[in-house]
Amino acid sequence: MKSLFTLVLLSIILSAPAWAGKAHVVEGRAEKGSDGSWTVHATVQHDDEGWEHYADRWEILAEDGTLLDTRVLFHPHTPKPFTRSIPGAKIPPGTSKVRLRAHDKVHGYGGREFILNLPQP
Repeated sequence: MKSLFTLVLLSIILSAPAWAGKAHVVEGRAEKGSDGSWTVHATVQHDDEGWEHYADRWEILAEDGTLLDTRVLFHPHTPKPFTRSIPGAKIPPGTSKVRLRAHDKVHGYGGREFILNLPQP
């Protein structure tokens, strides 16, 4: 009986898509365009496990948590970490820093955010 329980428990654990953990933004940078928009780059760390558990977006937030822009990620990524960009991001004039956060299909938000100091003229 004990071995049956162990076998069932082990099969549940191995089939659970949560081993990849939360998605973290580990680096960011930005360049301001001549039109006043920004290109923001985020490096996301997440051990994507396939279509059921991968980092599926990252976002630019104002310091107060207001959502400024989103980059949707449509598939699992290799290698890891990976960097993706949001060109043409609208960041309010006078903003000196933003928060970058990532989201994954299993855990949602909750990984490490990156505070990005925007280059000033």
